[in-house]
Amino acid sequence: MNRRTFSKGVVALGMGSAGLAGAAPARAAAAESAPRYWEEPARRLPAGDCDVVVAGAGTAGVVAALAAARNGARTVLIERKGYPGGTVTEGGTALHSFYNLWKAFPRVEKRQVVRGIAQEIIDRLMAVGGCSGHAEMTQGYTYDCVCTAIDTELYKLITWRMLAEAGVDVRVNTLLVGAIADRGRVRGVLTESRDGREALFARCFVDCTAFGDLAAYAGADYREPNDYPVVNSIGFAYVNMERYHAWLDSHGAVTQYAEGVRSGEPGKIVRVQPNTGKLPEAFRNGCRKIGMSLVTTSVHDNYFMFIKINFKMRVSPTDARAVSKAELELRERQAKAVDLFRRFVPGCEKAFMARTSPTLCIRRGRQTVCDYDVTHEDVIEARHFDDEVMVYGFHDSAPRLQVGGGGTYGLPYRALRVAKLENLLAAGMLITSDHRAHMSTRNTVCCMGQGQGAGTAAALCAANGCGTRDLKYADLRKALEAGGVYFEA
Repeated sequence: MNRRTFSKGVVALGMGSAGLAGAAPARAAAAESAPRYWEEPARRLPAGDCDVVVAGAGTAGVVAALAAARNGARTVLIERKGYPGGTVTEGGTALHSFYNLWKAFPRVEKRQVVRGIAQEIIDRLMAVGGCSGHAEMTQGYTYDCVCTAIDTELYKLITWRMLAEAGVDVRVNTLLVGAIADRGRVRGVLTESRDGREALFARCFVDCTAFGDLAAYAGADYREPNDYPVVNSIGFAYVNMERYHAWLDSHGAVTQYAEGVRSGEPGKIVRVQPNTGKLPEAFRNGCRKIGMSLVTTSVHDNYFMFIKINFKMRVSPTDARAVSKAELELRERQAKAVDLFRRFVPGCEKAFMARTSPTLCIRRGRQTVCDYDVTHEDVIEARHFDDEVMVYGFHDSAPRLQVGGGGTYGLPYRALRVAKLENLLAAGMLITSDHRAHMSTRNTVCCMGQGQGAGTAAALCAANGCGTRDLKYADLRKALEAGGVYFEA
């Protein structure tokens, strides 16, 4: 759609308002008689085509698009914001986790179990001073053995550079607004931007929207558990990590601690987390009222990269009106968080918000039904499968729940195949129904690994002209190994 067509549409919608200047009673009457529904006229849309469409340029989507393009697919990546990155850059604390939980289990070997494109991103960030490295935890290692903290802004830049180098057609500031699907197959997607509405056809699709938008538009089955708080994380500037740690330590409250590269210097604090229950009562109560989590990481001096503010919505975060209210509530809480740090924490007397997320972040929206649903037992019993696309060893409920024996479980390819649709894959936090299992599969590094699996599979399906269930696993495994993915066996 060109600007002239768009303008005609606007004029057509506004014709009935001609001559209403100064006619307040007429406006009031029109408002009273406004219809409950409006039927849009059919439109002829410009259309394009490619091999693979990836919806959502977040944690999983960036890696999925890179994997698809590197495996020869003409790939389009659709993103509603103006940059890639998603939860990695907006809602996390550090990237969890590239390693197994070896330090919690004596005599278990240390293994980096997620590699491939995810590790390549870390390597590129390290080269520009945008990562702490895989810093070993010296306290709290029964939760995670490493802290991989990142510079959120450099992550956006580095991943976008990588997408450009791979030849991905990145379409930011573009909304996914619908799907064209029939007889169990997705044919295309509908997008909206300031340039108008467009149809985009492809051979295979990957939903990495976190909310499961593409799958829902295509008619997939889904649930909305609403079993997590939403969050908006703050970046605090004019703070002092060493004094923050010393204050926590003076109360015997430090539970997690790691040193790594910060402002280009190794051996500096990059992660600290307290037991809030040991802190002064007024501060503790203030944190509780606003849902503030006090774990933070940083790769820069005088900066806390993430301080999380949580809010549990009564309804699913797919409810637009409820989300609008939650957005305001979170920002009110952020202001209170700054005040708490200024009043109580030494070295933070002049702290201010240097970064917030442009919109609230979710841990789950829709849970898309796939061919296989990863179970709690799969995770904690360290089960493996004959069609896995990655292995993973982190659980966000540790040490209460851990992947058995400091090992790994496998993420099967069938867990990424959207049920009832033959050419749609899903990756990221929209898979896995069991909350306990989801507390592992939703984490950032697992989402990155899923992205490489889904993007690689989508490219192979497009090249072979086959559905996602017809793809030979041997071919997928070979391509993943060539892409640097680690498997236990």
